[in-house]
Amino acid sequence: MHPILLSVTQTVGTGVWGKVITVLLAILFFGFIIALHEFGHFSTAKLFRMRVNEYSIGMGPALLKKKKGETQYSLRLLPIGGYVALEGEDEDSDDPRAFGNQKAWKRFIVIAAGATLNIILGLVLIGIMLGVTGSIPTTTVSDVSDELAAAENGVHVGDKIVSIDGIRVFSSRDLYYCLYRSEDDAYDIVLKRGGEKLSLTDVPVQYSAEQGYCSFIVGSEKAGFLNSVSGSFRETLSMSKMIFLSLVDMVRGQYGLKDMSGPIGTINIVADTAIESVKTSDYGSIIFILAFITVNIGIVNLLPLPALDGGRLFFILIEMIVRKPVPKKFEAVVHAVGLVLLLALMALISFNDIVNLFKK
Repeated sequence: MHPILLSVTQTVGTGVWGKVITVLLAILFFGFIIALHEFGHFSTAKLFRMRVNEYSIGMGPALLKKKKGETQYSLRLLPIGGYVALEGEDEDSDDPRAFGNQKAWKRFIVIAAGATLNIILGLVLIGIMLGVTGSIPTTTVSDVSDELAAAENGVHVGDKIVSIDGIRVFSSRDLYYCLYRSEDDAYDIVLKRGGEKLSLTDVPVQYSAEQGYCSFIVGSEKAGFLNSVSGSFRETLSMSKMIFLSLVDMVRGQYGLKDMSGPIGTINIVADTAIESVKTSDYGSIIFILAFITVNIGIVNLLPLPALDGGRLFFILIEMIVRKPVPKKFEAVVHAVGLVLLLALMALISFNDIVNLFKK
């Protein structure tokens, strides 16, 4: 084992102190994600010469504050968020450099930059994961059960899976997720065989995530520089699609509050995965979890919901279409109500996380 990894292994361990250290590392990672997200807003606002009143990491009482130029930089007590306070973001301002006095496309870029950096971080982490594991998942079938191969609408070794039940698949992860979320064992599959695209209906695939069984297995290829780059983009796209489909399923009622995790539950998952990764020397798992978290934060922030970046982008898009800004007071009220509801939801999820911790 590499000396650095050996040192980390000895430091983390598997006991109580090991869990404490990994929890602290997970909190630091969340802080980094938050700082990166807010830096996206901050850096693009500065690029467009907008006035930034404060750049804060964390929420609640300030632990450290330093003013440099016109901007106050703050580190606050609660590592559950952060913010960039832009002049004229939620109120009218006579300052020509105020956010609200800028062109719509500039404001759009500033608001979108935070989530964009989160997704880019996920892309980079996935590239690191592929380098660590040395292999890139594909959608090409490497093994298939005798029953499925003999079926009239069967899948054969060498087939490249293109879509399942109308959903395009880009890697083995979202391929198996599409199988998992289906309610029956018959699938409509589009595949490529010998350069020809085939559409198969009611393919009898047996799949069980709990038992780790599937009627066919897709293989992987050895990681090189070029295919690692393309593989990183495919894996990030797959991850984004899985997150979106999970949100759709949640709206449809397939998932409830008990299936959701907030910061507390997620930090615990990261800590447990880190300890297991150290024990098994499988560092690809923890890197994947970290990548999934940051991409998830990026995608969720882009949803067109009040109080989220996506909600603000929605109002800017309306302005760009109708050529007239939405009244600031109306938008501020919508975001304020959305924030209250969001905080209430987070409180419920956090309570559920705490209850689950004591159940273990």
